[in-house]
Amino acid sequence: MSKEERLLIIYFIVILTFIVGIFLFFFIVFQRRKNKLLLKQAEQRIKFEKEISNSKIEIQEQTFKNIAWELHDNIGQLLSVTSIQLNMMLSTSPEEFKDQLIETKSVVQNTVQEVRNLSKTLNNDVVYKNGLLGSLKFELERFNRLDFLNAELKISGEQQEIDRTKEIVIFRILQEFSTNVLKHARATELFVHLNYTKTNLIIEASDNGVGFDTTQKKGNSGMETMKSRAQLLNADFSIESEPDKGTILRLNYPYNNE
Repeated sequence: MSKEERLLIIYFIVILTFIVGIFLFFFIVFQRRKNKLLLKQAEQRIKFEKEISNSKIEIQEQTFKNIAWELHDNIGQLLSVTSIQLNMMLSTSPEEFKDQLIETKSVVQNTVQEVRNLSKTLNNDVVYKNGLLGSLKFELERFNRLDFLNAELKISGEQQEIDRTKEIVIFRILQEFSTNVLKHARATELFVHLNYTKTNLIIEASDNGVGFDTTQKKGNSGMETMKSRAQLLNADFSIESEPDKGTILRLNYPYNNE
């Protein structure tokens, strides 16, 4: 092979290497831009889904507040008027009806109080003021007082300061769970355990009700609501249940998400 042929081959190899190098360079740049675009699209999708969830939660909270106002201001007032009218009837009614009227008046007065108590747990302003523990204690005491079931709260560890808006979200998750227990579980006991560790708030709520097959509970609005709220907190959330073995909710909220 002549010197010119060897030089030609070398030139060809150099040019080919240069072309391959340019191709690889542009391919890598293209892939990086593509990955960056895909990542940006994924972040935008997550942000959009979070905004949708936030909007739904805000709508739900406003609905709760409106219901609380209606209960306290309208229904509560109507019941109070009924109680006043019963008082007036007591002074003019025959003796044989007075015991029944007194009993009815007592029932109405208790109903007024319970309606106002219920309005407090639905009003996010009140929950914000009372905090997670205060609101949760109030809710469980209400269950016990009305003899719905035997509700117990256990608190472990040293209580940590949590943003009140996050506490409202946590309380709503537990409130949704307890509402489902009352509506569906036919339980006699509800147990809630809040464990404050140095890094996380670990919550476990359980009942001794009929339970359900989690694989068959698709499209459950209560379950989806709890899950959406937990996602807003970036908290780990799970529901465990089996027929005739009750239900357990687990929520693991890291403080560093604040």
